[in-house]
Amino acid sequence: MTHKETPVLLLTGYLGSGKTTLLNNILKNERGIRFAVIVNDIGEVNIDAAMIQKGGIVGGNDSDDLVALQNGCICCTLKMDLVEQLSDIVNTGKFDYIVIEASGICEPAPIAQTICTIPQMDIRYTSGSVPRLDCIVTVVDALRMKSEFACGDQLRCPHIEEEDIENLIIQQIEFCNVILLNKISEVSDEDARRIKAIIRAIQPKAEIMECDYAGISLDNIMNTRMFDFEKVATSAAWIHEIEQPVSEEEDECEEEHHDHCECSHHGHHDHHCCHHHHHHEEGEAEEYGIQTFVYYRRKGFDLAKFDRFVATQWPGNVIRTKGVLYFNSNRDMSLLFEQAGVQKKLTQAGLWYAAAPEEELRAMMEQDPGLRRDWDEKYGDRMIKLVFIGQHLDKTAITEGLDACLEKY
Repeated sequence: MTHKETPVLLLTGYLGSGKTTLLNNILKNERGIRFAVIVNDIGEVNIDAAMIQKGGIVGGNDSDDLVALQNGCICCTLKMDLVEQLSDIVNTGKFDYIVIEASGICEPAPIAQTICTIPQMDIRYTSGSVPRLDCIVTVVDALRMKSEFACGDQLRCPHIEEEDIENLIIQQIEFCNVILLNKISEVSDEDARRIKAIIRAIQPKAEIMECDYAGISLDNIMNTRMFDFEKVATSAAWIHEIEQPVSEEEDECEEEHHDHCECSHHGHHDHHCCHHHHHHEEGEAEEYGIQTFVYYRRKGFDLAKFDRFVATQWPGNVIRTKGVLYFNSNRDMSLLFEQAGVQKKLTQAGLWYAAAPEEELRAMMEQDPGLRRDWDEKYGDRMIKLVFIGQHLDKTAITEGLDACLEKY
């Protein structure tokens, strides 16, 4: 069934980055566009909604063009509230466009997923028009980025743990179409280039636009048809790196010959030995020492040793790490390791295929021949594959530290 669509612009960004300023700029347009606005705030009082209403553009008495969702996040606890409100708005037929300002501590991916699944929901939400996510804009405070990633200063906020801030900012940067680098005049040209190099190392696909007071042309963020869930979900740098074929021999070869990349191993792996250098160590990334490398091993980690390394030896200049690993104490379970700033998280990612019964495994390999690509006679599909992104990384020290955590046998 074909539905009439109402485009949606999702604004994300950490607290104080300039989302509300951008929203007010959008609403002041002189194009005659009829906007509906959904503003999310975690507190009992929706401050951002009050600021927008005070501006007199939307949200007047008896008005249905401003919806305040508060006391929770639309990425989790208020998901169905968001669905209900979007459905109500599109089915009034009054509005040309919907703008959602997410709370500063919202992760954009779950919000996008919620919006994108509405067309497949119950007829209550799809009987008329449906929302279509057109673009996700992440607003980044240039001054905060300088402090958070360049100088290492600690941020403090009464509503959120310190260690979560970098993680949130990185997740918002990783999942978007446009990055608005706001308050750009508050940092030097040198710092601006460094910040962009860091952002590009985290998110190579999104468009980066510099501005002050969130002042950009609406043509850059409206009716773009930029958003494609699959493309955005796979646009983060760590995903690109972790999908590159690599072997332990290549990783060790690159470690030994990283200055010249003169690999002695021949065959179809040769070009992978060099790929980390020509892509990430050019231009601004090279100028500011932004590096990316993949740590890859087939042995599992010893849990106690890895825990100690993470707690006491983790380099402070690593901006982002993400990937899969396993421990010798539970070989059948794969784990997802994530690090952003000082926050580190380990979650179960499901059983390895190698843990499946032999007949079931054979059937899976027939259905998906790609499983054989990373298959090892001894380890099956078990592996450690971690992508590191950082500034002036000492790959040798990190590799040696992690190798010391591997099981011994």
